[in-house]
Amino acid sequence: MRRYLIVGNQTLAGSHLTAKVRELHEQEPSSFYIVVPATPPHGHSWSEGEARDIASRRLETALARLRGIGVEAEGEVGDERPTYAIQDVLAHRAFDEIIVSTLPPGASRWLKRDLPHRIEVEFGLPVTHLIGTSEPVPRT
Repeated sequence: MRRYLIVGNQTLAGSHLTAKVRELHEQEPSSFYIVVPATPPHGHSWSEGEARDIASRRLETALARLRGIGVEAEGEVGDERPTYAIQDVLAHRAFDEIIVSTLPPGASRWLKRDLPHRIEVEFGLPVTHLIGTSEPVPRT
């Protein structure tokens, strides 16, 4: 069984990610683990609690969506810095590949920092980069 780590925040509930997960799962049995960096929201003052709450709601929505298509999925909210969030997960779990879901170039802070490439180099795992659109924050 292949094990995938999915890293994303604003784009987690997008159809691009669901389609990719479905494709991978149909190719061979797979499990998926999502880490959502608790990235601070834009445009207003925020607290760490608010950032974690938003990330948690996005995680629950993404997990429900993947489980709804019959995929084994778990996850957690991680550090606001994506590489730290990944490092924390990799400290206690092993994966075959990392899937990074970002906003498009220009809008994505992660792409401005070349995050997909940096992750591949730092963690020595293959990285698949997906581009999605910002999804609204799910209501509680």
